[in-house]
Amino acid sequence: MSFGQDGPDQGPGGSSTPDWAALADETEQERHRRRRWMIAGAGALATVVVAGIVAVAVINEGGGSGRASDKPSETLPTPEDLPSGSGGDPTFKDEPPPPPPPRDFISDPRRDKAPLNVGTLYPSKSVSINGRPYERASTDTSKGCTDAAHAGLGPLLSKNDCKSLFRATYTHSGLAVTVGIAVFDEAGTAAKVKSKYEPNLVALKGGGVPDFCRTVTCRTTANSFGRYAYFTIAGRTNGKPSTAADKKAEQAARDGSTYAYARILKRGKDQAAAAVGASPEE
Repeated sequence: MSFGQDGPDQGPGGSSTPDWAALADETEQERHRRRRWMIAGAGALATVVVAGIVAVAVINEGGGSGRASDKPSETLPTPEDLPSGSGGDPTFKDEPPPPPPPRDFISDPRRDKAPLNVGTLYPSKSVSINGRPYERASTDTSKGCTDAAHAGLGPLLSKNDCKSLFRATYTHSGLAVTVGIAVFDEAGTAAKVKSKYEPNLVALKGGGVPDFCRTVTCRTTANSFGRYAYFTIAGRTNGKPSTAADKKAEQAARDGSTYAYARILKRGKDQAAAAVGASPEE
């Protein structure tokens, strides 16, 4: 039997039995070639998958929405594309300094230079003090101070070189209160006068207010702020005494003291604001 042209050799000394060893070698070589092609193909596929993941990550990074987009991703400008600045530190608008404390002005006559008279201390005809309305009846200035104070207070003012004593009387519901603001050279002197206070300020009549608190008991206060000491005396305009039981007269005396303090403080605030070029407070 002949295998034809591609069959095993039939020459002398040949054999009709197949060469199994040769066939096994060819089969093993074919298997190795196929394995190399499969490994190479898998590597190429892995490379494509990784490249695709990187591309999606870049798109998501630029878009910020978490989804891939057909639009090209946004790119950051290069340093050459950025606008050039001055190269220095950022600058800020200077803030004006805060006004100095009002007490600095009302405690030192070298700084307390604003006009000082009954017009600047008691400027309003009608005032509201602690929610109660008062009408100004009269004003007065005492350069020597002692003529506006009774026996106990007069010598104390004179001894401590009181410069001036400015008074104003206000009325409210059958009551009258006289406010007196005394001026000294130093805050310590004003504080000493307040601590050694002895009655009494002379009640100021006029403007429809009769002579009051002259011979009857009235309510009084004494205090100091900066280089100013201030006093009040309050009572009934009908001439009746205001004893300790007269709470309305006592309240009027306290209202007068509150108003004196507010006017002195306003003086200090206005001068402090002027020192830094700010507008005075209303």
